Amino acid sequence: MGAAIVTRRHRRRRSLLLVVAFGLALVTLTSCAVQPTTSTQPAQVSGPTISTQDPQNVSSAIQLLLLVTVLSLAPAILVMVTSFTRIIVVLSLVRNAIGIPQLPPNQVLIGLGLFLTAFVMAPAIKTINDEAVQPYLNGTITQQEAYTRGETPLRAFMLKQTREQDLGLFLKLSNQPKPETVDDVPTYVLVPAFTISELKTAFQMGFVMFVPFLIIDLIISSALLSMGMMMLPPVIVSLPFKILLFVLVDGWYLIVGSLVGSFA
Repeated sequence: MGAAIVTRRHRRRRSLLLVVAFGLALVTLTSCAVQPTTSTQPAQVSGPTISTQDPQNVSSAIQLLLLVTVLSLAPAILVMVTSFTRIIVVLSLVRNAIGIPQLPPNQVLIGLGLFLTAFVMAPAIKTINDEAVQPYLNGTITQQEAYTRGETPLRAFMLKQTREQDLGLFLKLSNQPKPETVDDVPTYVLVPAFTISELKTAFQMGFVMFVPFLIIDLIISSALLSMGMMMLPPVIVSLPFKILLFVLVDGWYLIVGSLVGSFA
């Protein structure tokens, strides 16, 4: 008896809920039908516009685009026209010569390379700031003149470190006539010539630093073979002796001194 009463109550509640839901739906449909239709045109937002008919505006837009492009390529450009290439290659070769490619970490080598690059390029950076950046910010020179003045110290640095053979190679490849003076050499010819000259110099320095560690490897390998310990890797045995030699001769002092002195 009690179960039947409960079932009837549930049925009444369901019926009441259905009636209420139907009423709400009917009211909603009626209100939608009564509301007037509104325009679906998008709202117009007023703001500054750039007229493409004005040549001055088009020129400014192109200059802005070129500036953004140059800024995105600035890290690669700075690496290729400074002493960073030689420094980072030599430091990487030293790490591999010792036999521990993971130490020092890449972050340490890159950080040291950047600070050494700033130290070597400090005179050129100071000249660029004094003769190009500050006058341009003060409005005493034009943008083109600032570019020319800022390029001169970098060209002088690259010309000093570039071999004539490499410079002649890229002049030949670009079908350029032989320039009368070094100032007539185009920058797009000077930069790759400077880069391969830096790579050659870096590999020459790396070879000289590889020789002592190679001799240690040969001595350790011969000693292990003479004792019949062929299953023991010579690299594991020679590594402590390489580190000991590097510490005794104050390797970082010699390497950094040689690197910075090579740009003098």
